[in-house]
Amino acid sequence: MTHYASLTPELFRAQAREWLEANFPPSLKGESTLSPAREEKPTADYLLWTKRMGEVGWSAPIWPAEYGGGGLTSDQAEILAEESRRIGAFNPVGGLGLMMLGPTLLEFGTHEQKLQHIPPIVRDELRWCQGFSEPGAGSDLASLQTRCEDKGDHWLVNGQKIWTSFADQSHWCFCLVRTDTSRKQGGISFLLIDMKTPGVEARPIKLINGISHFCETFLTDVRVPKENLVGEINHGWTIAKRLLQHERNGLSAQRAASPPPEQDLAALAREYVGLDDAGHLADHDLRARLVDHLMMDRALRLTMKRRAAELDAGLVPTAAVSTMKNVAAAIAQDRGELSVEILGNHSLGWEGAGYNERELSIISEWLYSKCFSIYGGSHEIQNNITAKQVLNLPD
Repeated sequence: MTHYASLTPELFRAQAREWLEANFPPSLKGESTLSPAREEKPTADYLLWTKRMGEVGWSAPIWPAEYGGGGLTSDQAEILAEESRRIGAFNPVGGLGLMMLGPTLLEFGTHEQKLQHIPPIVRDELRWCQGFSEPGAGSDLASLQTRCEDKGDHWLVNGQKIWTSFADQSHWCFCLVRTDTSRKQGGISFLLIDMKTPGVEARPIKLINGISHFCETFLTDVRVPKENLVGEINHGWTIAKRLLQHERNGLSAQRAASPPPEQDLAALAREYVGLDDAGHLADHDLRARLVDHLMMDRALRLTMKRRAAELDAGLVPTAAVSTMKNVAAAIAQDRGELSVEILGNHSLGWEGAGYNERELSIISEWLYSKCFSIYGGSHEIQNNITAKQVLNLPD
């Protein structure tokens, strides 16, 4: 694998541009990472692009090359992103392994755990799901009751998880379990569970816009190898908090990313609302609100860029991640509301004649955006974290 650390920004940009132009399939220009929630199937070119990105580790550009990552600095990763956008390329790898487990395992996992799990994440060979929330432990996650017993040569797990995204499509699950019933946060451990293990059952939960990426997951006498414990027994809460910071940071970054072409609000408004004689949007009130939204969106993306530089400098995620998660969710939901308003009567359809594919996609995304302020930690929970740990307000 090529080592880029000694390259100047100009030389790295030249090499990244050359590699992208030689390896990115032109048929994928303008596409984006596939969403398993919509059951999209990868084309042959998509699979080829995934393979090529995994081979150089650029699907996880700043992860250590020792574990299959790109070994880039955040500045180099930004250059890679800029050059990718220039030719309409994208990162074909997504999912909870890349966004959440990978960075957590790099910090808390053993060398053997990293060697086993990190490279398949980079190459998009394994899909991960998150076994945290339970029917009686959502906002108060630390009250979880999924029981994990030490059986000498293995762990035995019994319990139920809820809102387990993509559990029915995942190969592995990173799971919080209770290993000590006498303590709350201090009795939780962090376990990696193979979803093919006997006793694991995932049942999809259908959502308002017709997709089914949430599941309820049942664990009945599930035997888990001892080496699948991450960190020390009863110290899983510390690991979980760090993982949730990575999750919220990742969700914020997703929301802060440039929207796909069909969600370009300015272009959408010009098409569906029209312009006045001066070349401005005919609806002046909408124009003012649209400008406010685009300014907030731009400010968020600049803040996330600054945050990436801070992480590269060695600063760990902080409680401010909760603030960013709420801001990003609000901006994304506002984008959905504005899109529907701009479409007018064209936003009334769900299927059938009279509505084109783009309009139906915007409606689906608008409905989907309703969960942004819930999953990954509800809006209220994030405000509580900000109040306590950033503003130092009393309980």
